[in-house]
Amino acid sequence: MRLPLRPPVFSGSLHDARTATVVGRLLGLAVLVCFLTGLVSHLLQEPPAWLAGQLPTRPVSGYRFTQGLHVISGTAAVPLLLVKLWTVYPRLFVRPALRGAVHALERLSIAVLVGATLLELFMGLLNTTQWYPWPFDFRSVHYALAWLIVGALLVHLAVKAPEIAAHWHRRPAAGPDAPAEAGEPPLVRADRRSLLIGLGAAVGTVTAVTAGQSVTPLAALDLLAPRHPDAGPQGLPVNRTARAAGITPHALRTWRLAVTGPTGFELTLDQLRALPQHSATLPIACVEGWSKSAHWEGVRIKDLLARAGLPDGARLRVVSMQTHGGYRVTEMERAYTRDDLTLLALRLNGAVLSPDHGYPARVIAPDRPGVLQTKWVTRLEVVPE
Repeated sequence: MRLPLRPPVFSGSLHDARTATVVGRLLGLAVLVCFLTGLVSHLLQEPPAWLAGQLPTRPVSGYRFTQGLHVISGTAAVPLLLVKLWTVYPRLFVRPALRGAVHALERLSIAVLVGATLLELFMGLLNTTQWYPWPFDFRSVHYALAWLIVGALLVHLAVKAPEIAAHWHRRPAAGPDAPAEAGEPPLVRADRRSLLIGLGAAVGTVTAVTAGQSVTPLAALDLLAPRHPDAGPQGLPVNRTARAAGITPHALRTWRLAVTGPTGFELTLDQLRALPQHSATLPIACVEGWSKSAHWEGVRIKDLLARAGLPDGARLRVVSMQTHGGYRVTEMERAYTRDDLTLLALRLNGAVLSPDHGYPARVIAPDRPGVLQTKWVTRLEVVPE
């Protein structure tokens, strides 16, 4: 004998609109910060034509701050999203499933929003560990999902605006003579307060044990982050080693730097070291969220361009010796090439660059993503306008 299916009964007091609104505000803030800082990262890595030549090089730690905040806010969004889903999941069992066009639009926006956000956070966390088990390009999909989330969120907010407005502010407790809908029992408010305290503790703990990879004062608590800012040769982490990049001892022994231009030239390492040397304290900040300031010494890019007869602020194509991995060829915008702090670095923290840090020479520039701070540089080419 088949019994009719009945929706489950949820007796918890916190599966309500007020709790969902409170948690949703916190989650929305984390998502907004994560989206805006991610947009900054994307624009710095792939500047549109209207921004070319105008990328900011100050503050020198700008990208370190925004990308660190991007990963921190994304990580903090994980417990916020889980609690948000916990507060609203009983609505999955509401019957009838669809109650008109508006309700259908609401459910569709929620399905897209939840699915895209879960995938976005999952991919972002795996990116911090440099593990890419999918067959597609992480950066382009990550960027597209961000816009999809924003669009679904705007639709969701528009549909739920009346309910959100009704529960945005705390309602007073119901008095003995007040109708039930005028407030809520003090016990419910106490339960909600306990939930939010626990949620705050979870977010704070997750942040404290992962943010140390970019926030130096928290480095001692860096327990769960994939990188420690001090772990690596010469006191700096390494994403891709020389071996992983296909750099051979023979290639290092026969290395030359070629600079194209009206008076192009080639230099050996000894000749490059004989040129006027400059120093700068600049951070290396990677998209995975880790960053560390270091002391760099080398030749200014603008001086190499001048020697090749190129105008101040020429766009460059930077070519690496590496044979494996992405970013073998990168482009450097005029804002960087004309900056006095942009170096073709030969030394790091008082010592010759180690092979894993780009020996014989690597790029270091202010306020620039780490993936574009090309290592093992062998050629500088002017980009035709």
